[in-house]
Amino acid sequence: MIGEKSLGQWGKLAGIGLVIAAVAVAVVIFVARWIYDLSGVQNFMATYPGEYHLPDFVEDGFPAWARWTHFLNFFFMAMIIQSGLRVRQQQKPPAVWQPKKGGKKISIHLWLHTSLDLLWILNGVIFIVLLFISGHWARIVPTSWEVFPNMLTNMLQYASLQWPEENGWVNYNSLQQIMYFVIVFIAAPLAIISGLRMSEWWPKNATKLNKIYPAPVARKIHFPTMLFFVMFIVVHVFLVFATGMTKNLNHMFAGTPAEGWGGFFWMLGAVIVTVGVLFATRPLVLAPIASRFGQVSAR
Repeated sequence: MIGEKSLGQWGKLAGIGLVIAAVAVAVVIFVARWIYDLSGVQNFMATYPGEYHLPDFVEDGFPAWARWTHFLNFFFMAMIIQSGLRVRQQQKPPAVWQPKKGGKKISIHLWLHTSLDLLWILNGVIFIVLLFISGHWARIVPTSWEVFPNMLTNMLQYASLQWPEENGWVNYNSLQQIMYFVIVFIAAPLAIISGLRMSEWWPKNATKLNKIYPAPVARKIHFPTMLFFVMFIVVHVFLVFATGMTKNLNHMFAGTPAEGWGGFFWMLGAVIVTVGVLFATRPLVLAPIASRFGQVSAR
């Protein structure tokens, strides 16, 4: 039994869900292709091809800082999601951590989750500072209202499987730009402020502040935000592979617009390192690291 249902019942529900999803996807593709071929829609897409010209100060390519912060963001996000799910599911922690100067004891998984949050935030701050210093910000911050009609063109192109012709080395399409803006400037801050509200750093005796921003509200924000990140990562990775794997991976991992397999092998190495660390984050490995910053005990 898993919850109130048996494994077989969950399997049947999953099967029904997959069939419904497959039918829904087929219907969306069929309707999108029909709309795509309409003459009025073709004229609209000719006017708004899916992207607009960036300001002249934006340089082509992805500098080293953008590629490294991109990898570290993926690395920390994978570990944060894993540790967050462990915190959510645990009933009895395998070990607890307490600050050296005393304080409330927390599970070692929560200590890891919180520590990773700090590193993820630091990486994000570095990324945003360099983003605006370099002028690279205009790649992910819309600078024209044309982004919205162009985004509609992109949505129709993706829904009809008529992948937009693009060159991410020079410019993102408008749907990509909007999604990256949402991830960096909306979803990430929501994850931070909701996580902070549920953390041990939040002032417990701030009555007025706690009334304005109660913990249940933060919980209702935090978990859906995590699901949004997961959904984004899945779709993002799928499109990277589906719209030109070697070209896209060379852009972000090898730092070159040239064709070749260099970016793929860099990506493969990044995935191997991340998966290896995910498997290594067990109490026996975490305890010696956590003990450098506090006291670790069995209970």
